[in-house]
Amino acid sequence: MIDGLQIKQLVAHVDKVEAGEIVKRPGFLMEVLRSDEGLLEKFGQSTMTVAYKDTIKAFHWHKRQDDLWFVATGKAMVVLFDLRDESPTKGETQVIMAGKDDYKLIVIPVGVAHGYRVLSEEPVMLVYYTTEPYNVQHPDEERIPFDDPNIGFDWGNQSHPKTI
Repeated sequence: MIDGLQIKQLVAHVDKVEAGEIVKRPGFLMEVLRSDEGLLEKFGQSTMTVAYKDTIKAFHWHKRQDDLWFVATGKAMVVLFDLRDESPTKGETQVIMAGKDDYKLIVIPVGVAHGYRVLSEEPVMLVYYTTEPYNVQHPDEERIPFDDPNIGFDWGNQSHPKTI
């Protein structure tokens, strides 16, 4: 596992149907992030994005902020690459499957490049938290092409990937 990476397996609690409620089928409730877990050094911002089947959003990395990713719908292949010179896992790639029926919170440290590919027909809704708010004048986001030869990751069937 990439040094400093944390993965919190999430548990869905089936909603109870209360007297007088009409529900087609029970849903569920899930705690994603709590302030008493120590996963988020400080709160910067919460953001949501939606992407569709075969979309690849990769790679980018941060110099100042950690990201905490939660795939709320669909299925995604999350890919991480450790760029940090001082890290014992420098140059390592890690793949994490996440999403429907496999919910987890992925804590991505500063200096680890990250991206994902949507695997499901259902769109992926990715909710993420950062330790810094986005600054339009000085964005903390460094980009690397999804097919960068230094990373050398094979995203699978790339006949017509949609890359962002």
